[in-house]
This record gives sequence, C-alpha cells and structure tokens, in this order.
Amino acid sequence: MSMRAVLEVIALDVEDAVAAQAGGADRLELVTDMAADGLTPPAAAVAAIRAAVDIPLRVMLRLSDGFSAGGAEGLDRLVGVAGELRAAGAEEFVLGFLDEAGGVDLAAVERVVAALDGCPWTFHRAIDRAADRDALRKQLDGLPGLDTYLTAGAAGGVDDGLSVLAAEAARRGEPGYEQRIMVGGGLRLDHVPGLLAAGIDAFHIGSAARPDGWDGPVSAAAVAAWRTALDGRDGQGLSP
Repeated sequence: MSMRAVLEVIALDVEDAVAAQAGGADRLELVTDMAADGLTPPAAAVAAIRAAVDIPLRVMLRLSDGFSAGGAEGLDRLVGVAGELRAAGAEEFVLGFLDEAGGVDLAAVERVVAALDGCPWTFHRAIDRAADRDALRKQLDGLPGLDTYLTAGAAGGVDDGLSVLAAEAARRGEPGYEQRIMVGGGLRLDHVPGLLAAGIDAFHIGSAARPDGWDGPVSAAAVAAWRTALDGRDGQGLSP
C-alpha cells in the first residue's frame, strides 16, 4: 500500500502559508530573505503562521548566506534563536553547516541539535555542496531528530542530480541512508514521475508555487497542481 507523497512548500508569511495549506501542502518550510537562499524568519512571523495553519512547519536555522555556522559567536546566536523559535511554537527545524573544506561541521550541527532537544529536523541542501555526500551522511547518522535530507542531488539542481537521487533512494535503510530524501532545488513537475518511480516520496517547492516569482505570493492553484501530480501517480486513483 503506497503512502501519500509529502509536499513541502516554502512560506515567507501568513498569506503564503494559508494558500499552501489550501492547495494541499503537507508541510511548510518557513524562511525569510530568499535572495540569500532562505534565512531564519523572525519569531513573530513563526508565531503568526503557526496560528494561521494547522499543518507542520519546519523553520530554517540559518543566520547568514552560505553554509558556515559563523564561528563561536554565530553558534551562540543560532542556539539563542532556536530557543526563541521554540518559544514561538516551532517544533521542527531545517539546518546544515559545512566547514571550509566542504566537510560537515559536526561540532556546529551537534550544538544546535542539542538545543532542539529531540525536535525533528531536516539537513538541507548544504549536502549538495559537500565534498563527500556519503561521508556527511555517515557522520550525521544517529543524531537525534534527523529524519530528512533536502537535496537536489547536485549543487546545480535536480536536472544535474537525478542519477544521484535515484542511487541514494536505492540505499534507503543502509547506515546513513535511513532518512527520507526530500527533493528540492530546481524541481519541476516533469521530474515527478521518474522520481516517484525511483522511490522518492517527498518533494519541496519554492518558486514553483509562485507564478509571479518571489515577489508574488504562493498560489493555492499552483500547489494544487503539484498535489495532483504527486497523488495521481502513487496509487491514489486520481488521473495524472
């Protein structure tokens, strides 16, 4: 029996969140400043969105562009922000830090994860910039709360990463590969059938949910088109 594929939509504000839920999103990723590829939103925005929708929210923990945790001072800020966000109602998170050599910054990840105290979290597309994806997964294996990798399979996006995504999906269940693969980064509707066939069951969209680009809001109709595409080919009986 196939489970429904998960659809996660980036939301910048309450309007986005309400539209995404109306369109059939299963979960939201809350960020601000997409010019920097998504930074931590203000706690007040998280609280407002939490009050407006009832689907799960994953909140970005990233205070500056790039994948560095920002040294000791940056880490202190991240831990403080994580506490503020939890107080604002955040229960799930998105994070990921690399060192200058492209390895996972394990000390930074462990420190932030300790502050999350067991909350579920996604390791984001920093994996697509890692020097060694397999090593990164094995180093993070067993960290509390880690249940998802958000990845395009390649730094350049899904078009470049399809073979990597399929290969990693085929390893599900191996050490370092128990986590769900959520595909995002240049994802298009025409990628969906092949990804579903490869066993991918989670999809993440940002600009694809916004007909007017990042300056316009999430469109419930655009989200609904993705919902139909995902459900229509995974045993739900809808026409594709």
